[in-house]
Amino acid sequence: MSDADRRRMYIFLLVMTIAVAAGFQAWRTLYNNFAVDIVGLTGQQIGLIQSVREVPGFLALLVIYLLLFITEHRLAAVSIIILGFGVGLTGFLPTYQGLIITTLIMSFGMHYYETVNQSLTLQYFDLKEAPVIMGRLRAMGSATNLVVGGVIFLLSMILNFQQLFLLFGSIVILAALWCLTQNPTAANVPPQNKKMVLRWRYWLFYLLNFFAGARRQIFVAFAVFLMVEKFHYSIQEITLLFIINNVINWWLSPAIGRAINKFGERKVLSLEYAAMIFIFTSYAYVDSKLLVAFLYVLDHIFYNFSPAIRSYFQKIADPTDIAPSMAVSFTINHIAAVVIPVCGGILWMVDYKIPFIAAAGLAFISLIFVQCISTPDQD
Repeated sequence: MSDADRRRMYIFLLVMTIAVAAGFQAWRTLYNNFAVDIVGLTGQQIGLIQSVREVPGFLALLVIYLLLFITEHRLAAVSIIILGFGVGLTGFLPTYQGLIITTLIMSFGMHYYETVNQSLTLQYFDLKEAPVIMGRLRAMGSATNLVVGGVIFLLSMILNFQQLFLLFGSIVILAALWCLTQNPTAANVPPQNKKMVLRWRYWLFYLLNFFAGARRQIFVAFAVFLMVEKFHYSIQEITLLFIINNVINWWLSPAIGRAINKFGERKVLSLEYAAMIFIFTSYAYVDSKLLVAFLYVLDHIFYNFSPAIRSYFQKIADPTDIAPSMAVSFTINHIAAVVIPVCGGILWMVDYKIPFIAAAGLAFISLIFVQCISTPDQD
């Protein structure tokens, strides 16, 4: 594959990354305050909606069959259009049922895009390039989040929720329409299996994805909700926190990609999971508004280590297995994610500490299993 082929795919992935980051960051920034202040949801309802949000991830396996009819890069563009539509529609349905519908639409676009995006990255960049490219794309995502956070911080003073959701949804759709006109593919990329692939030698990759999905959903469903409900963060404070968070991650993400190459996946992931044990335990007992913000930023820093799971898979996988395996891994990642937020919401009503303690336990289990990583450069 030529440098021109890789550069063309990188630009395509970069535009998609910016579009998706803009839409999802806007949705995530506005969602909790919209859900609490406008719709009046409880912790249990928040948990149920987050479980619904993960249903499309659980159904990511269907990507394998969609690829029988549409190419990966076009499926990615269509997925982003769906994401933008879901974001833009959110403010027009300010009810519990409305949030379920718009969250489901947004999530279908988000998860199907992510499945194809990961596949294209691993197909077009080699073992040394892929972690660096993933780091750069994450950095650009953080930079986009930073811009979106600043825009929302200013526009929230003059626009209402409905107008903000519509604005960012429209921007995402316009970017996706440009992507739909592009063809960044190369002819000499190994053709991908168009059927479900499950292989025993990938067992650790599947298992790490399962626990990562379970642990991550507790954070997604309840970390910001904790800040809004217990510590009474305003939309401006949440937005400012996102800005600080993304400044740090914009700078760190490329370095993390290089660290995966230098130290290997086992060491990088071990550090991530050890940190997660501390962070989630601290979420359960923190009483300081400032300290919970620090934990949130720290959580995002270590979450950026997660591409090491995919780069580990790239080292052990058959090149023709990448596309179907990304779909399978997304489904596995979301098996627990579909159940955990709604269960966590019920447990939240008993004691908000329980979901966070459970997440710390999942991080401990992941730390044990990650020691089984074995590749030629880490034996």
